Amino acid sequence: MTFKLMPLPYDTAALEPAISRRTLEFHHGKHHAAYVAKLNELIEGTDMARLSLPEIIQRTAADDKSKAVFNNAGQIWNHDFFWQCMRPDGGGAPPGGELSRKIESDFGSVEKFREAFIKAAVGQFGSGWAWLAKQNGKLKIMATPNAVPPMTSGAKALLTCDVWEHAYYLDYQNRREAFVEAFLDKLVNWEFVAQQWEEAAGTDAGSAQSRPKQRRHG
Repeated sequence: MTFKLMPLPYDTAALEPAISRRTLEFHHGKHHAAYVAKLNELIEGTDMARLSLPEIIQRTAADDKSKAVFNNAGQIWNHDFFWQCMRPDGGGAPPGGELSRKIESDFGSVEKFREAFIKAAVGQFGSGWAWLAKQNGKLKIMATPNAVPPMTSGAKALLTCDVWEHAYYLDYQNRREAFVEAFLDKLVNWEFVAQQWEEAAGTDAGSAQSRPKQRRHG
């Protein structure tokens, strides 16, 4: 059994000018693809070859001997999720509904949510991810280093922005904040985020985090 690279849910030029075709070609076609190839190599012939991606992540999260497996599995899951958090002509304020009301309730306003998300993304030292997640019935913004997804701390991911340099450097150079602002203002797929919120209703177990659309193939 092997994992396959999840196709992008849009054309590589569809997110321009916020994210260029060249960035997506490298980010998805090179970086993401390399994580998939490496994970398959690492788990071939082991008992982990029978597991789902979240199961691999949870099993290896605290195991220093399996760090390479965790890093590649985490990066596959994170990227699969990230691509679906964006769409052409996205971004801006979330549409009305339960999620929008929850954001206003837990953060004070959509603008305060935006400010907190940007702060977390820009403040993540080195490589990592910024997230909107649900934990213990509350929305929270969190930043994680390297390949770490929220599920390892029992949170359910709703939205993420990749702040590894390869996600933005060709388009923004060292201006990470400008990239995160463009992500929020022009790219966020609020329909997908709302779907994750609905799936999270009544659950807080990180192990239940799904991996939308990506499937395993023999």
